[in-house]
Amino acid sequence: MTKIDHAEKRRKDKVIIHQSAIGEGSVSKIVNKIIENDVPLQDALRRDYGNFSAIARMIKPKVEEMAQREVKLQSIITAVKRAKGFHSRFFENVKGVISKSTINVRTDVVKLSIEKTRKNLITMRNLLAEYQEEFLQVSESISAITLVFDQKLFQEIRSLFKKEDVLEERTNLAAIIVRSPEDIAETPGCIATFYSQLSRRQINIDDTTSCFTDTIIIVKMEDVGAAFSALTDLISEARK
Repeated sequence: MTKIDHAEKRRKDKVIIHQSAIGEGSVSKIVNKIIENDVPLQDALRRDYGNFSAIARMIKPKVEEMAQREVKLQSIITAVKRAKGFHSRFFENVKGVISKSTINVRTDVVKLSIEKTRKNLITMRNLLAEYQEEFLQVSESISAITLVFDQKLFQEIRSLFKKEDVLEERTNLAAIIVRSPEDIAETPGCIATFYSQLSRRQINIDDTTSCFTDTIIIVKMEDVGAAFSALTDLISEARK
């Protein structure tokens, strides 16, 4: 083999190695993206009940679809192992916040959604001033105002708004108030973890909002026991 042939071979080997490195990096990014969008998969990795090979086989078609090429199973397994390390560190931060959280429950609350008009905004602000000592949670969107408050005040507050302005009213609800440390504002994934815990128990969240360090979750009265138990289990596990 001539010097020119040797040089050409070395050049081709470098190209193959470079392409392989790019391919591995691309697979890792794709696997991370898939795991980031799959909360149950994150949970399986975090709790160590997810088999790397089984997970890799499960997501292989999706990886190949996103990569637009065939990908070796071993490359995906390696990427899943790396992703576990990243998500484990991520969940350690979440765990730290959740472990310092506490739960309060407010039963017999109602939810009233009304059309957002100037008059209703004024009424709502007057309500906040008048009922400072009562449980009254208000949230606004572009077109609506939602009030969550004690059921004993329902008739009194409901009468302040026109019938045609009422978009929805729900009674027999409960408010679960999760109070967390201030770190929750800088730690992504905490609130999603609360919601995911309820979702796994098939508990529907009727309404939710956050206020400073409080995460307020509204559920049906019939679900409040199971919801409280689910969130208490989550916090207890985080404290271990």
